[in-house]
Amino acid sequence: MQIGPYSLPAPVIVAPMAGVSDQPFRQLCLRMGAGMAVSEMMSANPDTWDTDKSLKRMYLADEPGIRAVQIVGAEPEWMADAARRSVTEGAQIVDINMGCPAKKINRRLAGSALLQDPALVREILQTVVAAVDVPVTLKIRTGWDTEHRNGVEIAEIAESCGVQALTVHGRTRACLFNGQAEYDTIRAIKQHISIPVIANGDIDTPQKAQAVLEYTGADAIMIGRAAQGQPWLFQRIRHFLMHGSDLPSPAWDEVRTIVLEHVAALHQFYGEYKGVRFARKHVAWYLERYESAKHFRRGFNALTSAEEQLDALELFFSNAIA
Repeated sequence: MQIGPYSLPAPVIVAPMAGVSDQPFRQLCLRMGAGMAVSEMMSANPDTWDTDKSLKRMYLADEPGIRAVQIVGAEPEWMADAARRSVTEGAQIVDINMGCPAKKINRRLAGSALLQDPALVREILQTVVAAVDVPVTLKIRTGWDTEHRNGVEIAEIAESCGVQALTVHGRTRACLFNGQAEYDTIRAIKQHISIPVIANGDIDTPQKAQAVLEYTGADAIMIGRAAQGQPWLFQRIRHFLMHGSDLPSPAWDEVRTIVLEHVAALHQFYGEYKGVRFARKHVAWYLERYESAKHFRRGFNALTSAEEQLDALELFFSNAIA
């Protein structure tokens, strides 16, 4: 798939997930077969740009692959400024969030709340596209609620404004993450616009990835929650799309290497205090599929130093492999 001048090596993209898609996670997923990874969303409010959280989210130094940064907000000029700042920091693609269903985002009339105001959507997109010389992409939901599924209308606005790719999560804002994603709207959007369309929502196996691509006609898929604790899913999907066969799940020794490297990277990126706390949720995701790890996970969450975490993981995996 092509986004402006950038050709993705695989049609599988890491979703921008707040508190998850930081640089260590993005780099890991890229090593494990993802074709592109989009950063956590950055607020367009300039008062937040120099906070530690925003600086970490904008950190793109030594980033492999295509550098894509997502911005969120409702003020066209602030969004344009955020796009410029992202490009200054090294972004090669600027993605606009109009899909986040979180109340704290929607209360500011940002994220998926913007789907209720097509005129403002047009103004934001026109302003951001004119502000930067890199491709601008957009992520949306199918509409505000099931009675107001206006995904096709928003998609046509996006294309007319110069947006160069569109990601669609197959739920409305009212659905949050409940129920099952629907792909009929994504299929209809693909039939109405000519820019690349990326399908998102409930894609958690290689077989589901292929089925969604075939049904919707989408150019690529985006994986979010399903990659938490199994970043090798990108490799499995990529292999299945290319060869039609599935790869086996990684063995315990492979999982050990992935988890230890990921946890060490979190410690290094955030520093020991925050890194230890971020590591807890990732380790919980990695091990939640293993009944034998339930007791270990409770003890792991009580550890307070990087050394303790790494030593505990080494011992756990050594025992599991044995």
